[in-house]
Amino acid sequence: MTDTLSATQARRMALAAQGFTRARPSVVSSRHLHRTMERLGVLQIDSVNVFARSHYLPLFSRLGAYEPALLDRTFLSRTTHYVEYLAHEATFIPVDDWALWRFRMDAFRRRWATDDSWLSSNARTVQWVQDELRDRGPLRPADLRADAPRERGTWWDWDEVKLALEHLWRTGDVAVSGRRGFERTYALAAQVIPAPVLAREIPREDAIRELMRRAARSSGVATQADLADYYRIRDRAAVGRAIADLVDAGELEPVHVRGWDRAGRPLPAWRHRDAVLPRRVDATAILTPFDPVVWFRERALRAFQLDYRIEIYVPAAKRRYGYYSLPVLVGDRIVARVDLKADRAASTLQVQSAWWEPQARDEDAAAIAAELRLAATWQGLEHVSISGWGDATTAVHAALAAAPERAVRRHVHERESAV
Repeated sequence: MTDTLSATQARRMALAAQGFTRARPSVVSSRHLHRTMERLGVLQIDSVNVFARSHYLPLFSRLGAYEPALLDRTFLSRTTHYVEYLAHEATFIPVDDWALWRFRMDAFRRRWATDDSWLSSNARTVQWVQDELRDRGPLRPADLRADAPRERGTWWDWDEVKLALEHLWRTGDVAVSGRRGFERTYALAAQVIPAPVLAREIPREDAIRELMRRAARSSGVATQADLADYYRIRDRAAVGRAIADLVDAGELEPVHVRGWDRAGRPLPAWRHRDAVLPRRVDATAILTPFDPVVWFRERALRAFQLDYRIEIYVPAAKRRYGYYSLPVLVGDRIVARVDLKADRAASTLQVQSAWWEPQARDEDAAAIAAELRLAATWQGLEHVSISGWGDATTAVHAALAAAPERAVRRHVHERESAV
């Protein structure tokens, strides 16, 4: 028989799977980061740094204020337990999972094996990059640029070297060995990945099945599209076979979620056998656009009634919510979105816009204000200012002013001054 869940139950189950029912620790250690990664599976990396780079935010959302340098030591050092690969987009993954992605690396290699591919057309550059990494160990792109063999003639082009590094990373010949600031350091995979992990062979079907198992565990309850998107597996047939195998093994259980339908028909969904259904969710969290809770637009709309697009590439005059608006979770509802900017020079967290979602309640403003104050503390900012752009700004400003743990100011957003 197929169990039936309400939409609220499915939301709570999903949030529990993502760690939002666990109390935030009073002191965050590397152990908490590792445990959170076990739940997430991947941590997506993004370079936009208006408020904080995206990979810092999922840990803040779940653990509260922690020292950002702790993430740097845990994820970015050469002795880390993690490495970067395209496990969703560019993400941190456990280094022990490298072999799980061999099927994706092999797919890139096959795609570029033709005589007219970029790799074939630039074989000389690719070979020079590999030789440099082999002889000199981990290098930044700038290190390669400094020693570029310009005397060899017209074949040299800096863009080609950057492309060579990225192609070799995708095929698994090169790995990211760390970062200095936000600049990657590259090395041959054998210089980064432990030999037993590098030598491990996992058949493609087995790897996809394991990834679907993990996606289900991290999702709590999910449709086939949700599971496929978690690790960006585009082979629908292979995903379907993996789900069937996991159902046969008793690891996934078919469920029907009321309201999860398409064209009037219920969408098949599955619950991981370890998923828990909490009575309530008490979390408040500011989410990055690349948080697994909201990174798949179809799931965000279906599960949280959040119709969400990032407006980075939208012309400023046409933005509805702001350059980098962040969803805000209160309880088991996404109730608002806020566009944040860290003004380091003025030591101020700027709330550039704030907007209610249909699920919002009057009392949510106080929870949002408390989380904004915590966000300012996390980023070492002394003040919070809020513009008048957005239908939630008045209520959030009043809530901030009602408990001013730090100075609360008003500022005018450029969108307001243009109206």
